[in-house]
Amino acid sequence: MNNRFLLSSISLAILALTSQARAAAPQDVAPPAAATQDAAQPAAASQDAAQPAAAVQDTSGASGAGAQEGGAAVQAEMQQVVVTGVATGGVRKLDSAFSITTATDEQLRQAAPSSTADILKLVPGVYAEATGGQSGANIEVRGFPSGSDSPFVSVQLMGNPIYPVPTLSFFEGSSAFRLDDTVERVEVLRGGPSTIFSNGQPGATMNFILKKGSDTPEGSIRFSTGTGELRRVDVFYGGKIADNWYGTIGGFYRNTNGVRDAGFPADKGTQLTGTLTRKLDGGEVTFYARRTDDKNAFYTGVPLISSNEGRTITEFPGFDPLTGTLMSGEMRRFTVEAGPGRTLNYDLGDGRGLKSTVFGIDFAQTIGGWNVSNKFNYFDGDLNTIAMFTGNNPLTMGAYNAGALSSYRNAVAGSVATTATATYLDGTPVADTQQVVQAGLWAVEKQLQSATNELRVSREWIKDNTVTIGGYFANYSSDDVWYLGNSHLMTATPNARLIDVRLNNGIVVSNAGKEGPVNYAPVASYDGSNTALFIANEWKINDRIKVDGGIRRERQKLDATVSNLTTGDTDNNPLTVYNNGTSMPTSSNTALTRTDSANSFTIGGNFKLARDASVFARANRGHTFIAFDDLRNAGTQARVNDRGLLPTPTVEQFEVGFKTASPLYSAYVNYFRTDFDGIAFQQILADGTILNSTSGSKGQGVEFELALRPVRDLTLTLTGNWQDSEYKDNPATAGKRVQRQPRLQGRFTPSYRIPMGDNELQLYGTYTYIGERWADQANLQYLPSYKTIDLGAVYRLGEKIELRVSGSNLDNELGLTEGNSRLTTGGSGPINARPLFGRTWEASVMYRF
Repeated sequence: MNNRFLLSSISLAILALTSQARAAAPQDVAPPAAATQDAAQPAAASQDAAQPAAAVQDTSGASGAGAQEGGAAVQAEMQQVVVTGVATGGVRKLDSAFSITTATDEQLRQAAPSSTADILKLVPGVYAEATGGQSGANIEVRGFPSGSDSPFVSVQLMGNPIYPVPTLSFFEGSSAFRLDDTVERVEVLRGGPSTIFSNGQPGATMNFILKKGSDTPEGSIRFSTGTGELRRVDVFYGGKIADNWYGTIGGFYRNTNGVRDAGFPADKGTQLTGTLTRKLDGGEVTFYARRTDDKNAFYTGVPLISSNEGRTITEFPGFDPLTGTLMSGEMRRFTVEAGPGRTLNYDLGDGRGLKSTVFGIDFAQTIGGWNVSNKFNYFDGDLNTIAMFTGNNPLTMGAYNAGALSSYRNAVAGSVATTATATYLDGTPVADTQQVVQAGLWAVEKQLQSATNELRVSREWIKDNTVTIGGYFANYSSDDVWYLGNSHLMTATPNARLIDVRLNNGIVVSNAGKEGPVNYAPVASYDGSNTALFIANEWKINDRIKVDGGIRRERQKLDATVSNLTTGDTDNNPLTVYNNGTSMPTSSNTALTRTDSANSFTIGGNFKLARDASVFARANRGHTFIAFDDLRNAGTQARVNDRGLLPTPTVEQFEVGFKTASPLYSAYVNYFRTDFDGIAFQQILADGTILNSTSGSKGQGVEFELALRPVRDLTLTLTGNWQDSEYKDNPATAGKRVQRQPRLQGRFTPSYRIPMGDNELQLYGTYTYIGERWADQANLQYLPSYKTIDLGAVYRLGEKIELRVSGSNLDNELGLTEGNSRLTTGGSGPINARPLFGRTWEASVMYRF
């Protein structure tokens, strides 16, 4: 452990708190008893704000939703209780000694997220690339170095991770969750005490809280339509079943062609969620279950024109980057030549879908003076990826033919190729001037299973000191079958046409569009287990000051069986070069295993300046463990056990912050510093080559959530962050900016409510600015800044009917979220990159009963 970091962090936290304690007298605050209720009393830990559910329901009911800009909403914010990252019960958000963002179901609807990951646009310090569709987002957190997916974001349901590993190849946590009207709120914790609780995520923890039944029955049905011929129905009902028994049930049905119309449904699926709650003496137990069957198209790059070394991005001729996609009905159903005589069929319409079952139990009760909590979760799901991944940058058909002639001119003995003929599948010739691209049609079958359990017991062991002792246990597996490569040649046009190419010496370069073999086809089974023990203590020094700290010891064991690979010709015909060198498993396997242990800690404190204003300071040290894919990429047991090649990554963080809320304004501002060591990176190139590297990073920044209510019913909100983060320790990238993350991003959201007797109209909008970024670690692929405008309105007729309309990216901004991740170069000219979705709209009508 970096002793200097630890000592300086602890010293800063203690000095900041004690110096301010001396400067102010406790009677200056004179808070009411409820506001200073000590969390050391387990049974009343959440009484700081009259129970978590009640605090949020003030703004989520039929009438409460219409009072978001009124006094009730302000009071709800001031009394809001959060449960994520808290050792026991809950704590008022204003009194929490960590950075956390919350959103009610109404705030989520106003944000109009395009996916689960897109919710994170509400969270300062987080940048989510949600342009791939419902699944497969890339999410970056406050300077944490990550190349893709979301290794530093854990998605939880009712306080337990849905799948305990946040990221695997072709899986990231937000892909395992779909948002609907059964969700009461979301809490997103950044850093803080999460390094010692649950799965020990040092980055961001995204915790979804489901609605529970109450004594007052409530229900709703919502019909939605919008861009891409959206057809969606959401339903929810909850209430009392019998004495001390409460339940809810809800879900959705959806069908849409999507913003980028591929000629087949982009998203099609259903979801059903239910809860059953039993009230106990001094607590309650909630059972919950969710079944999801959803198919989602996955969008990758499209052709664009880059100039001025990437500083200027313009439309590729004939291709609308805001609505176009290369996918088409012609290639929807494609084949994979997996081996001699073995051909598999796949459907691009399946995309990156989710077919899963989740079951959980959330138990909390005070027993004999002990506050006992147990959270159990079981997950079983298929998260396959059947999708197109763009490869090399666009070029002309003539240039492609010239390359084919150069490669295969003398491939046939005694016959020199002199011409190449390119035709569409119907036999029509393709002009030499036609722009073409190469894209792989990949198939990845991924079956995930996990069971996690976290047990905590808490008690006040001496006056004003509450100790929490707990354990976290996880078992999880992944069964993978991959077929990468499978490159196809197609026109660089929306809904592209496939192209066949033949040389006059008998060489078949492309057949039914297929111009490259499967170049990486591992079959693997992975099993993992984690066991962690932790102890935390919270000390109430006086009515102004609370200090907490904790330590965690965790052990992880991984086992893997990975097929050995060979290459061969699937049809034993050397003239059909498109399937020569096909990767395929042999009859042998490599067994890999690794065991790691790591320690984590957190220490922080909160000082109340007034009843509704406080400052906090916190230091922590966390880690991430080697994952399944790191194990596979190491390749041999000797390399797996080489800690120099595969170290256990560590992260150290320090932050100080200020929180306040009043009827006129609210502010949540914090400064952070981060320091990373031993982070592993992976990049899969167009030809199947896998690049691996290890480096660290360091950074600092400021995050802010500000709101001003200058007049009744008007709220002006500004959220965002500034950061400066760069790589270290690796000579190839040291000093370069951490990839994909903007130095500056912000969202300005005005909202105005217009009362109309028993009815009301609410208008809202958001101006978003995302600063320039680099798409790669070497800082070669430049991504320019972009700005978007979103608008929305909701009209409420009494407490029963709600009409809502919203529009996103109304200015049709051409902003890039990703460069060409299949290449390691940048520059000007034709490129493949992933832009924002173009202008979209959605309208819905909801009836509450």
